[in-house]
Amino acid sequence: MHNSADLQETVDELARLLGASATLEDRSFRLLAYGAQHGDIDTVRQESILRRRATGEVRDYFERYGIARAHGPVRIPADADLKVLARVCWPLRHGEVTYGYLWLLDSGSLTDEVLLRAAPLVARAAAALAQEARSRQDLGDGLRALLSADPEERAGASIEMRGPVAAIAVRESEERVAALWTLPRGVLARAGSPVALLAPAHLAAEVAQTLQNAYGTAAGLGAPRADPADAWQSWREARQALRVAEHFPRFAPVARWEDLGVHRLLVRLGQSDLRELAAETAALDHELAHTVEVYLDLGGHAQKTAAELGIHRQTLYYRLGKAERVLHRDLSDGDDRLTVHLGLKAARLC
Repeated sequence: MHNSADLQETVDELARLLGASATLEDRSFRLLAYGAQHGDIDTVRQESILRRRATGEVRDYFERYGIARAHGPVRIPADADLKVLARVCWPLRHGEVTYGYLWLLDSGSLTDEVLLRAAPLVARAAAALAQEARSRQDLGDGLRALLSADPEERAGASIEMRGPVAAIAVRESEERVAALWTLPRGVLARAGSPVALLAPAHLAAEVAQTLQNAYGTAAGLGAPRADPADAWQSWREARQALRVAEHFPRFAPVARWEDLGVHRLLVRLGQSDLRELAAETAALDHELAHTVEVYLDLGGHAQKTAAELGIHRQTLYYRLGKAERVLHRDLSDGDDRLTVHLGLKAARLC
């Protein structure tokens, strides 16, 4: 794994050599290291340092200059309207793959000749990120075996970890790339659909949130296991929790298996069982289904339900009565309420 101190040392050397403000980010625009400020600073650099990540708007703006495909430094002009200072973006490429970006604020002193002096340091930073990516890939292959439901495949896993551990499932994004190799030491990751991670239990929630933020999608967090040999069970829970997060907004963006209550039972059901439950409420149109679901979620509290839906209480009573007639169910009866409530939840998962 790369050493953040080594990257910081490289950035400091670059800043001294070039006399420019330097920032090093991974390819998802997450801050890895930055040097001392030289001269003026603009909002983009300031926000990147404070937030440890550039915003999506900033990333879209700079990617228009073709930095992801460039093989050398890209000069980006100042934009007074956007309050962006002129800068040089040097893609950190190794083996025809871009692993990150070196950003240099340019006051006019960064000529091609001056930049040439920095080439060895840039290559060193790119190689370090590439090595980390390869190491993560090797670990990812071992992680696949460790999280397998097949006992024989698990027995052949080459990874050793100390417990307790917890698994994390995160949905990838077509628009964003998360740098898995920048995760904390001791966290194993494997790209895929979903992305699989195994982390020390005390770091798992933080890692799940970090990856969810990076992708902008959803994440599921399995329950901890004291013995890493049982991590596959946490992985199964993480995937099921991810499914809940994607279908039930109240649990998004990061769903913890331990917090899902009856939803843990629902996501374990097969599709035929879910369809059977969902059939109980299939006769409801979208408006009636939503009304009844909110009503039942709020424990049958009419005033809270009307406020949540933004409707008059009499309108609520009208809809509930109509739903009862359509379903031939009595929402004041416990068994009927349970049947309808489960049917509405199951319909989301079908």
